[in-house]
Amino acid sequence: MDGRKLKILAAVVDEYVRTGEPVGSKAISKLENINVSSATIRNDMAALEQMGYLEQPHTSAGRIPTFAGYRLYIDEIMTPSDLPDEEKSRLDEMLGGKDTPEELLVQNAAAALTEITQCAAVVTNAVPRFSVISKVEVIPTGKRLYVILLITSSGSIKNKACRLEFDLSHEQLEFFTKYVEENLSGVSVDELSDEMFDKMVAAVSAYMVSLSPLVRGICELSEDLRQQELTISGGEKLLSCEDLDKMEVVRFIEHKDELSELLEGTFSGIQVKFGSESDSFAIGNSSLIVSKYRKDGKEAGSLGVIGPMRVDYKKIIPYVDYLTQKISYLMSESEGDIISGTVDDYDSKP
Repeated sequence: MDGRKLKILAAVVDEYVRTGEPVGSKAISKLENINVSSATIRNDMAALEQMGYLEQPHTSAGRIPTFAGYRLYIDEIMTPSDLPDEEKSRLDEMLGGKDTPEELLVQNAAAALTEITQCAAVVTNAVPRFSVISKVEVIPTGKRLYVILLITSSGSIKNKACRLEFDLSHEQLEFFTKYVEENLSGVSVDELSDEMFDKMVAAVSAYMVSLSPLVRGICELSEDLRQQELTISGGEKLLSCEDLDKMEVVRFIEHKDELSELLEGTFSGIQVKFGSESDSFAIGNSSLIVSKYRKDGKEAGSLGVIGPMRVDYKKIIPYVDYLTQKISYLMSESEGDIISGTVDDYDSKP
């Protein structure tokens, strides 16, 4: 693969991203940085097709990149665009400042990506695991029915309805609330365990057996907090995209949690994956652009976009990179906790 063929491959990718139409040698020859004849371009495009980087969707039509062509373009050719300062300021306003609750920061980043890229945003959020329990309330809502409210320092709120065998008296409810506060208030979510709750069940059962369902309810809520949540916003962008199969999109959205395994793997910087490379991301002709964000130096989740393979990688990658870096800064106690990086450091290999 010589430099000229790489330049022609880049030109084909850029033109196809721009127009959505197969690219011919005549269109490439008109570009300012291509200084060879149409015949030479045709020969090079034919060679790139033989190598598996281009394909011809119709006879006598131009060519389009294959996923191998996109992979080579991203890994070795593309230079991501720089975000201008005014665009960074706009993103900062969309995110919020240091006082913004952590989960809201991530939601704001996903909304910003969906608006700017017109792709679906994907978020995995392990932030609650870094939180501490700030409040537990048990609220009577009906005959023998109680709602448990669990609030963390990160702003996460979980609730669960529990039905008991009989109504609790004011003294019994006061005892339970005080006991839970003494044993859970200020405890890190990451430190919660089944063993801890088994001991709590035994302790409250010694006072009143019928209180144990409330402890079990708190245990279930804590399990939700300890799990990495995955959300996809802007799914309608995928359904309206002509490049994607709608039935594959629907199946993917219904089984989106399967993507969690793909995103839990350790990687640094930007990662780009194509639908054809993983069973966990089975939308043909699609791409996933994602990066990790951190809290106090520890991995706290992933943020990225899902769209057709024909997206503007040079434009989108800097947005994903900037937002994950900014979230990491806003979530952390000091700038020293952030692993500095730029879009030049991304790793897009599968």
